[in-house]
Amino acid sequence: MNIEQLCDYCLSKKGTTEDFPFDEDTLVFKVLGKMFALISLKKWEAGEKAINLKCNPEYAIELREEYSSIRAGYHMSKKHWNTLYIHEGKLSPKFICELIDHSYDMVVKGMTKKMRDSLQ
Repeated sequence: MNIEQLCDYCLSKKGTTEDFPFDEDTLVFKVLGKMFALISLKKWEAGEKAINLKCNPEYAIELREEYSSIRAGYHMSKKHWNTLYIHEGKLSPKFICELIDHSYDMVVKGMTKKMRDSLQ
């Protein structure tokens, strides 16, 4: 999965925008202003392809135990975020998309009803 495919998939989700709120390196995808995915472009270009995604705490632990290329979120809350080390080649593009969906859904679930309704 290349960076364009990853970005296109994230941006295909309703209400999603991308920006660089922290620095010129960290690309952040947000749904209605709330983060659901982060990518370090510098690391991606250096061959360390990875993405940080929000995750249900119990599911996050299950994923880390089952997949060696999914670890606690790098520079993020270890409880709610996982880092997927895509460059290790052990995660299929379909599974990565499923985890992006989960992250997006987790963020949307935490929004007010009015915000969720605006995504319909």
